[in-house]
Amino acid sequence: MICEDKEVLNYMIEEARIYTKDGKVADYIPALKEADSSVLSLAIYDGGKTCAAVGNVEETFTLQSISKVLSLALALMDQGVEEVFSKVGMEPTGDPFNSIIKLETNKPNKPLNPMINAGALAVTSMIAGTTTEEKLGRLLSFIHELTGNPKISYDEHVANSELATAHLNRSLAYFMKQHGVFDDDVEDLLDLYTKQCAIEVSCQDLAKIGYVIANEGRHVESHRPIIPLHISRILKTFMVTCGMYNASGEFAIRVGIPAKSGVSGGIMASIPHGLGIGIYGPALDDKGNSIAGMKLLEALSSRYDLSIF
Repeated sequence: MICEDKEVLNYMIEEARIYTKDGKVADYIPALKEADSSVLSLAIYDGGKTCAAVGNVEETFTLQSISKVLSLALALMDQGVEEVFSKVGMEPTGDPFNSIIKLETNKPNKPLNPMINAGALAVTSMIAGTTTEEKLGRLLSFIHELTGNPKISYDEHVANSELATAHLNRSLAYFMKQHGVFDDDVEDLLDLYTKQCAIEVSCQDLAKIGYVIANEGRHVESHRPIIPLHISRILKTFMVTCGMYNASGEFAIRVGIPAKSGVSGGIMASIPHGLGIGIYGPALDDKGNSIAGMKLLEALSSRYDLSIF
């Protein structure tokens, strides 16, 4: 039903677009400063042949922190649940996504969860492969399978910009290596991680990934399992508890949908046994989430009763 309400969806996106003036694009990664803050787009996938897509749907963007969900899925499939969570915790945090505080004060010194930068770096180190190219190739192939889009690659300009300014992530990585969280070469890991974050998608791609995670890890068309059921459940749980940075609790109350955001302005949402949603709006709030995207998801959840709670 929701995918057929194009007129309503167009109205809702224009109502949400008003909030873009209250946000600002990410500027700590130079390449992301180039985004148009007024852009807002939405795609919804229900398992049919096409997505409902409204707004600036021709725009593509980089996954940034949304990639943390996908690298976690691949690492869990590669290494198993016990091994991954021996290196990374399962607890939410009220601290910013790039904070080092809990990493220093917790014992043992492992990241609290896979959705903060320290945890994501540790997870990326567990993707199977002997070289950066092999590991990245496996992650891209996984995304190709999830979306049905073999053309997806990474934005070299954004990746280089992130790598050149990755001083805090570099610090997090060296701290974790010192404490035995991983043994990888730090520069190789950062090269892989920045390329992972710079993988470029559209809202339609994001909606299809969200749909697979929502529907027990099954392929959007063939319905064969791509992600094991127990792993898709883990992903949705982290999306609820940690997916919207340190605004996750408020988001769960206001919207109630498993979702993951990125500082490029993307949001991927997965409604269990239901829809996949992709949003792009690069104007961010003070927590690093798309300000208009958050308003749009809140409106969608309210109108169509999408909350899982």
